Amino acid sequence: MSGAAAVRGAGAGARPGWGASWGPSLLLGLLLLLRAGRPAGSLGPAAGIAPPRFNVSLDEAAGRRWQPVLGHFDPGFLRTALATVIEETVPSWVHDVLRSVASEMDKFLPQPFEGEIRGMCDLLGLNVGDGILINLAYEFSAFCTSIIAQDVSGNIYHGRNLDYAFGNLLRKLTVDVQYIKNGQIAYTGTTFVGYVGLWTGQSPKKFTISGDERDKGFWWENAVAALLRKNCPVSWLIRNTLEEAENFEAAVIKLSKTPIVADVYYIVGGVSPKEGVVITRNRGGPADIWPLDPTNGEWFRVETNYDHWKPTPPWDDRRTPAIKALNSTGQENINFDTLFKVLSVVPVLNNLTVYTTVMSAAKPDKYTTQIRN
Repeated sequence: MSGAAAVRGAGAGARPGWGASWGPSLLLGLLLLLRAGRPAGSLGPAAGIAPPRFNVSLDEAAGRRWQPVLGHFDPGFLRTALATVIEETVPSWVHDVLRSVASEMDKFLPQPFEGEIRGMCDLLGLNVGDGILINLAYEFSAFCTSIIAQDVSGNIYHGRNLDYAFGNLLRKLTVDVQYIKNGQIAYTGTTFVGYVGLWTGQSPKKFTISGDERDKGFWWENAVAALLRKNCPVSWLIRNTLEEAENFEAAVIKLSKTPIVADVYYIVGGVSPKEGVVITRNRGGPADIWPLDPTNGEWFRVETNYDHWKPTPPWDDRRTPAIKALNSTGQENINFDTLFKVLSVVPVLNNLTVYTTVMSAAKPDKYTTQIRN
């Protein structure tokens, strides 16, 4: 896909009536002022460092399965870190109102997530309501870039940057997790300690998934109501899909149709040629399905935090530099290393980037995360 074609697809191909008009929050605007100042197209710093990798047994009771992970961290640091997430993300008046509500919401949360949150709160001495709020706060504040690409041999590559506020803290909480079932790796993901959902994950030999926030206003306005209606948090659906879906097609259907608590972009890669798609989600269902079309030269898709058929705001255009870098790389040269380099181009890589992951479900051992500095 040429850069010009990609930009035309983002603008002239707009679909009237599909999704509400975009309205950025003041917080996002202020945070993006912090983006790195090097010129677009220059390469960012070297890889960074790999996060610690842990096994979490799905055969253990939900309340106990995170104990081996938590045991590697200082409990006092974790309590302080998680309290900071709430303080920085949830306004004090919202915290006062929602803390008491959240403490009763455990009755409405599905397993194993409720049990895992409760188990971690018991181990750390946290209020269960705060544990739920921590998980809700992460749900609605991830600014991201995801790329799905197919090489000339039909191999599918999937990469993502996860950008988040207070990254200096979250870089210390970032972990890769291998979820073990019956002695085998059922799926792999990258997450933050204390957070039961996944924004990035891989089901080996089946598919990969990343999620990007679709900004639709303040999350607390509808999160509790949506949960009470039994809608699924967006990152919990990623994890549930990784565990249950049998193949790429089943994953796309599940991610497209399951009611969720907030709008989001799901990016999915498979193991066969053409198995790559960006799903633009409303809470009730899909707003748009945007698959790879390598036959017509559209061998990659780039998704940040804006509907692909609309222009990006000039103060946060990560899409255009990513497209330019992919076109410069070329389909014949795309692989794990070159995709990582694309994700290292400023401002695709920026001061808010916590980690970069590159993956391919057909080569599950190549799943690689780097904490960026």
